Amino acid sequence: MRVSEIGSKVVDLVFAKSKLRLYVWLSLVSQILIVVTGGAVRLTASGLGCPEWPMCTEESLVTVPEMGIHGIIEFGNRLLTFVLVIIAVLTLFTVFRNARRGRGLRWPAAALLAGIPAQAVIGGISVWTNLNPWVVGLHFVLSGVLIAIAALLLFRTYQPVVGPVSEVRWRLSPAIAVVGWVSVLIGVMVTGAGPHSGDAESPRNGLDLELWQHFHSYPGYLLLGLAFIQLILTLRSERNVFSSWQSRVSVLLVATITLQAIVGIFQARMGVPAILVGIHMFGASVAIALLSLQWLVTSGRRFE
Repeated sequence: MRVSEIGSKVVDLVFAKSKLRLYVWLSLVSQILIVVTGGAVRLTASGLGCPEWPMCTEESLVTVPEMGIHGIIEFGNRLLTFVLVIIAVLTLFTVFRNARRGRGLRWPAAALLAGIPAQAVIGGISVWTNLNPWVVGLHFVLSGVLIAIAALLLFRTYQPVVGPVSEVRWRLSPAIAVVGWVSVLIGVMVTGAGPHSGDAESPRNGLDLELWQHFHSYPGYLLLGLAFIQLILTLRSERNVFSSWQSRVSVLLVATITLQAIVGIFQARMGVPAILVGIHMFGASVAIALLSLQWLVTSGRRFE
């Protein structure tokens, strides 16, 4: 084989690798972004801005002037779904083209694509049920699952070299993931009891908001404590902060959970203002990705 041919293959390989990394990052970011925009729809009382599904109104696929700003916001969120589809298709196509590296990436990439129509159907059911809070909550839970899958896709794409971990850290990792998801699920229930239903006529789940805010805080504080212990143990075994995936993920997880706790406290004491709810939803989405990554960088690793 000529030198020029070898060089061409190397360039193609590097380009394919960088393109794949771009797409998996876009997959993760877009899955988080759809949560943020979906939250904006609900927090601006635009949940029924398009009162029908899959049509916006009985006679129009797109929003009409009579729907006002709420129709524009709701329909804009629906359009973002097509952006997710494009990213998911490009990611899946690129994964299958990388035959050598793509085997462990295929099912996560396919799952992200399959999750988009599933989300659309749940969104349609939420419209048909007048934004039933349990259906809306399921909408967020599925988004959380897709964010976790996107984090897995990111991890497998980079294939980072991770060192051995202690048995304590190995056992802490799944505990952190479980407690984190418990906190998220209770948070979904708290949201369903709060004042931001998405529309003035939409029901709430009937739970006592103040009481369930306390229930939400307990696993949240436990999560922060466990993540902080994991961070200390990780940094003790690392020569430099941010020197590995373990330390980076641990630092980011503790920082995210700490900010979530602060926002949650202010949110409860200020009467659940919409802007803080939106920030809290964004933080929860980032936390879900980090919960997945911290498990991935420790699970299955040999002990020190």
